Amino acid sequence: MFRRKDPEQQPSMWIATSDLPTTPANAFYQRLDVAFSKFGFGDSVRALCAPFYESDTSLGGQPGIDPEVYFKMQIIGFFENLASERAIAARCGDSLSIRKFLHYDLHEATPNHSSLTRIRQRLPAEVYEQVFGLILMALKKNKLLKGKRLAIDASILEANASLRSLEHRLTGESYREYVKKLAAAAGVDVSDAAAVSRFDKKRPGRKTSNDEWQNPHDPDAKVGRTKRGATRMVYKPQHLVDLDTGAIVDVDVRPGDEHDTTDLTQRILLAEERLNVALGDAPDTARIELLIADKGYFKVDELTQLHDVEISTVISDPIGNRRLDKLEKPQRAAVRSTGRRVGSANGKALLRRRGELLERSFQHVLDCGGARRTTLRGRTDIRKRYLIQAACANLSLLMRTIFGFGTPKQAMAALCA
Repeated sequence: MFRRKDPEQQPSMWIATSDLPTTPANAFYQRLDVAFSKFGFGDSVRALCAPFYESDTSLGGQPGIDPEVYFKMQIIGFFENLASERAIAARCGDSLSIRKFLHYDLHEATPNHSSLTRIRQRLPAEVYEQVFGLILMALKKNKLLKGKRLAIDASILEANASLRSLEHRLTGESYREYVKKLAAAAGVDVSDAAAVSRFDKKRPGRKTSNDEWQNPHDPDAKVGRTKRGATRMVYKPQHLVDLDTGAIVDVDVRPGDEHDTTDLTQRILLAEERLNVALGDAPDTARIELLIADKGYFKVDELTQLHDVEISTVISDPIGNRRLDKLEKPQRAAVRSTGRRVGSANGKALLRRRGELLERSFQHVLDCGGARRTTLRGRTDIRKRYLIQAACANLSLLMRTIFGFGTPKQAMAALCA
């Protein structure tokens, strides 16, 4: 037997908030709030965002949303695996534990998704970098950041753009119109959409060049391959990970068609500068001692430049029989020293650890943090949110160190055991 639960009109009633039901999931956000209070997250975020808000109340207007609430909602999106701001806003309005984390009472309306969009557009990328740096400072205080031996790699992030919307950069002609012209010249019935698609898929010399084609809705997105081998509009998120702790020390969102070795030395030095600023050191402090990467990052000129700035490398050479006698002396020295480190027992251990920690960081941010396919457009906006998602991965590391669990699911498993 069972009792059927029919919808009934709920009469008005009073109940103490302390009597509301709680679950083990509440513990995670409660302890996360405690961690924020310990390193002054709220006050620091408000100080960073204050220059971008009107402080003169005599001008009127509705008071702005607390910046701490905005960034907390972005953090909730990571831990709840929510890809869009609409989903984040809906989740924050529904959950009692999240409302408490945001310091919203039951009668208060949580921020709308349009408010999240407006705040993201108002705040510059530098604020997001500084918020990322706040979490790095918290890691450093808990001895979870060294920044000396770093590993670098890139993955794929699918853009919010379609191949069907491609346009020629010069003529403005759509890709579909271009294919129909070729199909008509080949004798294909252009009124049959399926036949045109089959023709396009099998036509000889088929190539979609990013130099010729772009998506008008997101010009920054590039045609590329996903992890599953499909052709999509993509970006390339780049992670720089501390091999001693697993912390993500820097992230960037690169163009989808950019080669891994493009301006590698410059990118590493810029990342080192951002890390120094975040930790309160002089920007030109020589912090990075060793860089580990896979063979896709091997380029003789870049290796030489890295060695010139006293950054050693552990990067496998994809060419097994490279002619060292054809290289200049500095290049030959850089290649040989890299080869010796790769062949050593320590170098092999570092390469294995690189694969473990970098793949783990991408798994946390892209697949578990709702970032594999973005709902935003434009490299600037995507990078803003990606910085917060990477900061959340570091926050999870901090929570595991302090409390023993780093996600709401881990909190439920630990407290229900």
